[in-house]
Parts: sequence; C-alpha cells; structure tokens
Amino acid sequence: MLWDSLAHWRLIRRGVQAALQTYALRRLARLDRAHANEEQEATLLRLVQQASATRFGQEHGFASIRRVRDFQERVPLRTYEDFWREYWQPTFPHLQGITWPVAPRYFALSSGTSTGNTKYLPISKDLLASNRSAALCLFGSLWASHPQLQLLQGRLFFLGGSTDLTLLAPATYAGDLSGIVAATSPRWLRPFTWPPLSLALLKDWDKKITELARTSPKERITLLAGVPSWLMVLIEELKKAAGGKALAEIWPDLQVVVHGGVCFEPYRAWFTRELPNHVLLAETYPSSEAFIAFEDLRYRQLRLVTDHGIFFEFVPREELNQARPTRHTVHNLELDVDYAVVVTTCAGLWAYVLGDVVRFTRRNPPLLRFVGRTSYFLSAFGEHLTGEEIERAVSHAAQLCQALVADFHVGPVFCQRGLSPGWHRYLIECVQPPSDLAQFARALDTELRQLNADYDVHRTDQVGIGPPEVILLRRGAFADWLRSQGKLGGQHKVPRIDNSGQLTASLLQWFADSGATIGSTVGSGIGSNSVGSQIPVATHAQ
Repeated sequence: MLWDSLAHWRLIRRGVQAALQTYALRRLARLDRAHANEEQEATLLRLVQQASATRFGQEHGFASIRRVRDFQERVPLRTYEDFWREYWQPTFPHLQGITWPVAPRYFALSSGTSTGNTKYLPISKDLLASNRSAALCLFGSLWASHPQLQLLQGRLFFLGGSTDLTLLAPATYAGDLSGIVAATSPRWLRPFTWPPLSLALLKDWDKKITELARTSPKERITLLAGVPSWLMVLIEELKKAAGGKALAEIWPDLQVVVHGGVCFEPYRAWFTRELPNHVLLAETYPSSEAFIAFEDLRYRQLRLVTDHGIFFEFVPREELNQARPTRHTVHNLELDVDYAVVVTTCAGLWAYVLGDVVRFTRRNPPLLRFVGRTSYFLSAFGEHLTGEEIERAVSHAAQLCQALVADFHVGPVFCQRGLSPGWHRYLIECVQPPSDLAQFARALDTELRQLNADYDVHRTDQVGIGPPEVILLRRGAFADWLRSQGKLGGQHKVPRIDNSGQLTASLLQWFADSGATIGSTVGSGIGSNSVGSQIPVATHAQ
C-alpha cells in the first residue's frame, strides 16, 4: 500500500510539473509575441476605465482620457507620502472607491529602504493575479533555457518574513508581502512549496532560521528564493547544523536559486563558492507595489513585464524633482539613461514614484539593469557617486583582495578642521575578510576614480575629499543592528548609502559600543574627533 501511495504521488508530481511547465512556456511565448508599446497603452486605458468612478478618477477626469498623453497631462507624479496624506489616511483602512473601485483586503507592510518609515501598500485581487502572471514568466524562462529542470519533483523553498497577518478591520489584513502571497497562493501549489505554515508563521527570525536549517535537510529542495543577504545567513546556519557538510550534500536536488531585492554583485563571489556548478542563478525585480521584471535567462538580463496590468513610465533621474519632468514610456525610452521608475497599478497607484532607478540596455524586448534607489547616491561633497558605482567598486575590491562581502554601508564624514572637507566611511561586514584591509580601501578608491569622473576630480584636488576609510565589522554585526531596530529578516535590508552622514555616524557608534568593529584602515578618520578615532587599527580581521 505504501509503495502504491508513493508511486501515485510521484505520478501526480510529474503531471503537475508537465502542466505547469507547459503553462509557463505559453505565458512566456505570449509575452514574446506582445508589442510592448501597444500592450502598455491598452493597459493604461483599461486601468483608467476601471477607476473612472473612483474619487481619484473623478478628480483627474478619467472619463475623458483617450491616450497616454492625456493621462500624463492630468495626473502628476506622486510619492507614497502624497497618496497617504491626500487619499488614504482619512479613511484607512477603508479605501473602497478612493483610488481603486474595490477595497483592498490586504496591505503589504514595507519599511522603505530610503526613509525607514512603515508603508501600508494596498494589495488588490488584481495585483495578486498580476504578480502570479509575472512570476510565471520567470518559470517560463527557466524551462525555455533549461527544459530538463524538474522543479516540482521536490519543494520550492521561499525564504520570506512571517506569514502571520494583522487584522486591521473585518476581512482586512496587513503583513509582510510574502505572508500575503502565502495566504492567497493556490491550494494545489502548497504541497510543492516550503516551509509549512507552522514555520512560516514564526515572527522570531533567529528561531525561524534555526528551525528552517534544522528541518529543511529532510526535504527535497529543488528551488531556493529570497533576499541574498538572508539566503547567506540561512545557508551558513544550514551548514552549521549539518556539521559542516557542503550544500550539495545537504540539498542534492537543488537546481535553482532565485534572488532579488538588492544588487547581487557584492554577493556573487560567495554564492559562486557555495553553490554547486549546476545550480542556476536567476534574478527577480519585485516590489511591494508591483512586480517589475524577471531575469530572462535567454538574454541573461532583467526583462520588463509589460502585459500584466501595470503601466510603466520612466523619468530621467536628474529631472525627478522638476515641476514637469519628461515622462517616457516603453515607446520612447532611451538606452543607457538612468530612469526613475514610475508605476500605475491595478491596486490604485497612479503615476507613483517607486523610488528605484533603472537603465535600459535594449528596447525590444525591454531589457534593463537595476541601478539603485533614487535616494541612494553619495554626493555630500559634489562627487555624484551612484549606488551602482559603489556596488561595483566594493565587488571589485573584494575580488582583488580575496574577500567575501556579507553586507556594507557607506556615508560621508564631514571634517571639522584641516583642508579636506571630509571623506567616505565604509562599514563592511565580511564572511571572509580581505587579506589586506588597506589594499581593499585603495582598490575601492581606484575603481571609483575610474568609474566616476566627478569623484576622480574631487579626489585629485588638493582641497578635495580624502581617501575612503574602511571599517571592518564582525560577522553578524548588521543583523544584530537590525535586530535592535526590530527589523530582522524577511524583506528588511541594510540601508546601503546615507548621504547625510547621520545614519553612518549612528551606526558606527552602535557598532563601537557593541564591540562589533574588528579593524579599520589608517584613513582620514583616524585621529579626528569622530567615533572612528576610537576604533583599533588593523590590516585584517583578528
């Protein structure tokens, strides 16, 4: 009987695998056939028609909008704070007919990597369907490029925050987006995913990671998905619980790792070391507001999803704060330009500034690179460094010095005396520290000078900024800080860049007080009145 039961279950799995693979490939083919510009215009007009009777639609004349230009002339760009203050806050959480005709049953909580303030983002039934449609494109890409993948012969492991949702009002809930997805996922899919509800509900992140590491080796894991920094923590704990075994021994059936949420480059070397050679890496670009793009493995780049109920606009980064910025669509976007992403969604966001910056490398299909956040730039002294340039420089220095970076933060230090106006302070946590921290700092500086002409000018000027200071942190330091802020795990991420220097100073003080600093370069900060003068000088971790 047991054998018959197991054989029957294997047949079911093969059947579901075949059906989903066929469906995902058809979904990808439909995206391939679609004319992006026509699809996007039709999407916008359909959304406008659906919301024409809402308060927002009436105030902006949706009933007479006939083309994209009409929409752009009547609907200005807005941020989350604008929507919250003008439309949502007065009746929250009851938003029926305000910016979307149907009241959202769910609100995704997002801390916001820029401000740190909690956002309540409406999640409609239509948006959940949109997210699933976009996710199918990723699976279609996986099977289009590697048809032999047998993902549903095991379990798909999604490492997210707690699936426990808070009741805001009758039939209205708030929580982590991963929790909302788990609560609304199709029942037929649940036997193929992991972790089970008993573990997914855990709010204590440390306990959750420990339990996941203890129990998951018993499962046949074929796909692992999550934010890279937390995947690293999980895999390290997994190996520790397994007595130091390699990942290939613990999860021999692992075939795909899906990552997203942050730039992957600083983590690539670590994952290359830890993952078996046959395991595929695939990137996604989701957000709590909408699913933006997936990595199409046929092109090895992120691809904008243009046919899932989301309308996209792209504003040149330098124009974002202008009264009437240029608003591009997929029809007239330009390559190699830094664009702020603006979305109109099937959950009631209209010309919403997402806060992300992308750069397109191809128009048909629209392929892009995630550059960073609109607020993530470093220009305290006029150096105009982008988040992407900083990520690349840190990755370059790590590779040169045989280091494996776990996470980092950078901000300016303003000098109160002397000729130099200040310098940049990097707080870096490594799985494997650099062989020579001073060499790491020099390599970082050299790479930035090659990548950014403004930075190079400011570094060569006699009264320009000083060389970067690099402070090495013990493993787990950033997690300890996030824990102290009540933001450990899930979708929470370390703020990478602080242009004001205030958060950087606060972080360093916290790390110094908690004994988390284990080394520092002899840079501009040593000997000043800053906290950095309290840190022991070292060339590598002790």
